[in-house]
Amino acid sequence: MNYNKSIEWLYSFKKFGSQLGLKRIVNLLKQLNDPQNSIKTIHVTGTNGKGSVCKYIGSILNDAGYTVGVYISPHLQRFSERITVNDEEISNKDIVSLIEEIKPIVDEMIGKDNSPTFFEIVTAMAFLHFSRSDVDYAVIEVGLGGRFDATNVIIPEISIVTNISLEHTKQLGEDIQSIAYEKAGIIKENVPVITAAKDEAEKIIENIAKKKKSEMIDVDCSRWKRLSHSLKDQKFSVQGLFSEYIVQTSLLGEYQGENIAVAITAVEQLQSMGLYLPNECITTGIAKAFNPGRMEIISKKPTILLDGAHNPTGMKMLSRSLKKDFTMRRLILVLGILQDKNIKDMLAEIIPLSDSIIATQSKSTRACKPNILKEKITEQACCKEVVMFNSIAESIEYAQSIATIKDMICISGSLYTVGEARGYFYNNKTYDLDEF
Repeated sequence: MNYNKSIEWLYSFKKFGSQLGLKRIVNLLKQLNDPQNSIKTIHVTGTNGKGSVCKYIGSILNDAGYTVGVYISPHLQRFSERITVNDEEISNKDIVSLIEEIKPIVDEMIGKDNSPTFFEIVTAMAFLHFSRSDVDYAVIEVGLGGRFDATNVIIPEISIVTNISLEHTKQLGEDIQSIAYEKAGIIKENVPVITAAKDEAEKIIENIAKKKKSEMIDVDCSRWKRLSHSLKDQKFSVQGLFSEYIVQTSLLGEYQGENIAVAITAVEQLQSMGLYLPNECITTGIAKAFNPGRMEIISKKPTILLDGAHNPTGMKMLSRSLKKDFTMRRLILVLGILQDKNIKDMLAEIIPLSDSIIATQSKSTRACKPNILKEKITEQACCKEVVMFNSIAESIEYAQSIATIKDMICISGSLYTVGEARGYFYNNKTYDLDEF
């Protein structure tokens, strides 16, 4: 198989969607000799901030000289972004090799009417790649929920739950308590858990941690403080378990302080478990970390901001950042949202700040149609200019045509919207994969 054929085969499994449960992934990994058991892992779940926390931890460990795998989803522009070792994306050659190895096993499972999903196959590929790359640590981001997510076959060194708000309610439950229970399903016996969850969600996690005899370390807002910020970077003071750190990051948004505090606490916990890591690697690792498509400024005059806010909490964080950290004459909003998201609450967060709104859609099969999105926007913003386009490219071109130097163009609503927009600006090909 060549690369294109391999990717085409892999993408064909989108039709199975997201199916929670561990039987298929356990069966698949068993026939691959359980590569996940040969690597040390850090497991990360939560509603928002998972990807940034993974990037921070991976960068810190790598700066200390360790070989580090990071597995995230979804990608923005290239499938290979999902699986990296020392921040180097998996090669096309390795993708083909792994698919050729996995395909006969998958074909056999299909013959038994037990087909794995796209995410399960990719998760198996990541474990295989990390095992064969002899990583010292692999930082693994949960795809959906936690308890029945395909990644939940590992016994990690540390479990992390970033924060919890309502999302994926059809799969995870209609209230915070139910969602917290599902995400806390990654907690293992006697494995420390670090969380930035609050209120009822924190209580659920604490109770499960006690039952599992796992130490719980809480990271609250008293642990970090933003010292300065600009359009280039921001500086934080973070109180860790053992030391206070002054760190600088190119990732924008005040909420990154919480993500950094979680990452530092995780690394300090590894230190307490015997990991050798000089403290200066924490500050330099944070400074080197990058997570594209999250509060990313890709152009100035006018300022063009990409942010993959894809749920109400993410949109609230974006809105706060726009109000606190930016000045502009007008906000021109390019918005593409997936149809299965809580669109009404997302719009309620961002519409009040917007002067001109462009409804659009990504190439994802789950994208809300622009005409439907426009109707929903108009219901909440009857006095504002709302237009629609059927493609991200057309939307960007229109936004640029009406923007002045003092305006801001913000492109948001979905990681797929942001990924396609980034591809437009960087002239890279984008892929149509379902978001998990």
